[in-house]
Amino acid sequence: MVSEISLGSWLTYGGGVGRERAEACVAKAFELGIDFIDTANVYSRGQAEEFLGEVLAGRPRDSYVLATKLFWPMPDGGSGLSREQVFTQLDASLRRLRTDHVDLYQCHRYDWNVPLEETMDALTEVVRQGKVRYLGFSEWPEEKIREAQAMDGVERFVSSQPQYSMVWRGPERDVIPASKELGISQIVWSPLAQGVLTGKYKPGEPPPEGSRATSDSMGGFMDRARNPVLLERVQRLVPVAEDLGLSMAQLALAWVLRQENVASAIVGASRPEQVEDNAAASGVELDPATLETIDEILGDSVAWEPPDSAR
Repeated sequence: MVSEISLGSWLTYGGGVGRERAEACVAKAFELGIDFIDTANVYSRGQAEEFLGEVLAGRPRDSYVLATKLFWPMPDGGSGLSREQVFTQLDASLRRLRTDHVDLYQCHRYDWNVPLEETMDALTEVVRQGKVRYLGFSEWPEEKIREAQAMDGVERFVSSQPQYSMVWRGPERDVIPASKELGISQIVWSPLAQGVLTGKYKPGEPPPEGSRATSDSMGGFMDRARNPVLLERVQRLVPVAEDLGLSMAQLALAWVLRQENVASAIVGASRPEQVEDNAAASGVELDPATLETIDEILGDSVAWEPPDSAR
């Protein structure tokens, strides 16, 4: 069981967001009942885990659910999902996070260069050693999800972490239906489409000062913030949110949480007031007419991409 809103650390903590504000975001998350913290070894080249290890050290270990990942290249040269990397990268993550276990250990992508059996055997071993409680994956293709869940003698995946939002709906085609069938739940990333769905990026105007799109360290994934058609359509969603008494972020988060297979939506807040606004989306229900209006407004601006590992 995890909070419907989870606090992520990609591009933010240990990197793009200053220490004081990052600490304030974590404190605000706990104040609001957010108990799920998501990170990865590669975020800020290990510094996100180090930051979380420091700020979480004074809190009871059973007061939060801690998730991290492995796959992408690290400064030590390690990458992928081999047996050696599972053991090496997990131990390094545990040192940085200052804990003897993580609640959820996730394969950040599928590794086509390593036999799936090797990866699953290694993951099973670290679970049975007590270093990991549960296993997950991010952006895996459906056939590999099914293959892993069908293996004998290994621990099963409990979570999937796909990119999913109003404007990025590929998981609805395959990953979400397969996961529901196989007993896997979703923890979705980029539910606000890197801030595009907050409505702060307006067509024909420069990005607001201090936003992610203006940051050297955080603005490298903001191509859609420069799409004038999408930005115009997002502006047409503003009165939809206002009529419901919601902020744009709350509308976008409630939209992903409407999916019964979505357990939690990861937010990458850079200010504590963003955490507070995002947390208020938990429990919001959108009626069918609102969902239909959203579909009509966004039209062909919606992308239906396959998982990263399938490309």
